[in-house]
Amino acid sequence: MDDQLALRLQLFREGGQVRPEVADFVTSELAFLEAEGLTVTEATAGMLTSHLMMALGRLVDGEPIDQFLTDDQIAAELAGHPGAVARARAVSARAEKELGSALPESEVNFLGMHLAVLAQQPAPPPAS
Repeated sequence: MDDQLALRLQLFREGGQVRPEVADFVTSELAFLEAEGLTVTEATAGMLTSHLMMALGRLVDGEPIDQFLTDDQIAAELAGHPGAVARARAVSARAEKELGSALPESEVNFLGMHLAVLAQQPAPPPAS
């Protein structure tokens, strides 16, 4: 994780935009993705980070998340990215276990799109 993405996480945490447990969960998910060998930086995962923070924050706070008109289109686009869909479902399952709130299918689809894009980024250089 680069300094800019760490700053984004810090701003969410210190700004009170999400509960600390949501910020902790998202931070650990990003570390997990990085440990899998994905390039997790502000450029590659900034939007993913914000989207996941806000969606989980709304869920934990009991706010509804509406279905989107583009759900079918996004699901069709994800058909070619089964790994991203599996990762998104795993994140949702961990969120339900750790935060008590699973992401609705609509959010799983959007998360899957973010993860599909992240998986297409060049691998980070080996650590020295």
